[in-house]
Order: sequence, then structure tokens, then C-alpha cells
Amino acid sequence: MSLISVKTDARGVAVLSLARADKHNALSAAMMAELEDVARNLAQDGSVRVVVLAAEGASFCAGGDLAWMREQFDMDPDTRRIESRRIATMLGALYDLPQPLIGRIHGNAFGGGVGLISVCDVAIGVETVSLGLTETRLGLLPANIGPYVLARMGGTRASEVFMSARVFGADEAVRLNLLSRTVAAEALDDAVEAEVKPYLSCAPGAVAEAKALMRALSGPVTEAQVDMAIDALAARWQSDEAREGVGAFFDKRAPSWQ
Repeated sequence: MSLISVKTDARGVAVLSLARADKHNALSAAMMAELEDVARNLAQDGSVRVVVLAAEGASFCAGGDLAWMREQFDMDPDTRRIESRRIATMLGALYDLPQPLIGRIHGNAFGGGVGLISVCDVAIGVETVSLGLTETRLGLLPANIGPYVLARMGGTRASEVFMSARVFGADEAVRLNLLSRTVAAEALDDAVEAEVKPYLSCAPGAVAEAKALMRALSGPVTEAQVDMAIDALAARWQSDEAREGVGAFFDKRAPSWQ
């Protein structure tokens, strides 16, 4: 069964949806690989003018799939680094889309879900959503999403939530520059359409070149930053804290540091 849904309308607007609703769209290895492939295919499709990133079910994205994470404890360091790279390359494929990427954030987003929001050019969220970089609660790091979160929020704003695992609401997400704005649930589709519509009167090639120029002028996410984050997370997986934190989650108990 496909874990990603893509529907493109006659205008060239592609809606890319996370479709693992039964697991709150938690990012498994298979889901990340599929999402990366879809993003790379959309990037090459000249008929697609705008991409909307959405999700099915109650949540936008619960973050990384913890069952997949737990498997990494039994991997050798090289294999663990390969697994650690999955979310980074998936986010990179979305970040590198030449088309505008509009986030439709209808439900809660944690960890990797915040990373997905961070690679959007514009992200519209429902005013009731909760968000958080919850990795340190598990003894892990918001590492592979880090370059994109920092590019989105800036260091000063990100420092308020990057290390604390604190859950925050939609209004604070706007202040932190994660969400562009918030709306009532019933107004979300209209708000997303309002972001999409202006692009349909623009020259597609000019939009793509303007996006590339904007990234170059503002400081793009670099390969060196991504590699640093991958190495940091791969190393953190070898720590006693990571084993304790993830183990405590599955055992439904508090970790030793609480």
C-alpha cells in the first residue's frame, strides 16, 4: 500500500499527502523513501507549477517512527549512519523542489513533522495544532531536521524550543517563524488556495529561478551542515541516554532522568 498520495489537478497544482493515518503519519523508512522519490519526480515534472504538502488523518506528522528508530540500536555504525541519512535526504528533496511548496498543516506535528514544515516556502496551520521538537525527551537530537529548522526559524528563535522538547501552540509557531499564519479549521483550504493562486499567473521558469536566487542570497542549507547533523545523530544513537529514552517510551515508563 502506498504511504504517499499525489494528486495533480488541471492547473498543475500537485497535492502531496502523507498517507499513513493509522500511525499518525510517523515517518518509517519506507515512507521516507517513497516521499523522497515522489519529491524528486515532482521536481522533474514541468507540468507541476505548485506543490501542496498535506496529510491524511488526525495528525500532520508524529515524527520519526520509533519502531524504525529502535532497530538502529542493533546496527553497526556504518549502517546506522545510512539509516540516519534517510530523513535528511528526504527533507533535502522537498527543500530542493523548484516549485513553491505550500504546507497545509491541519493537525499536530512533532520532530520530523516540524522538519517537514520547515522545508515549506509557506506553511498555513490550523489554530488548534500542537508542535514540538521532542527528540531530547527520548535522549536523541533534532539533528537531521536541524539545518532546515534553523534556516526557517533562525538561531535565536529556534533556541527557545530546539533543546527543551517543549510542546507549543500555533500562535507561538507563528512567532517562531515556523508557521506563516494560522486559521480556523474550516478556513484552511481557502487559505491554502489563496497562497497557491497567485503563482498560476506567474511564469513558472521565473518562479523557479526566483526561488533559487532567494535561497542563494539568504544562505542555503549546505551539504556540510547536513553531514554534520547526520554524524551527530548517528553518534547519539550509541549513547546510554538514547537507549534509556527510547526503551522507556516502549516500556511506558519515565526515563531515569525524569
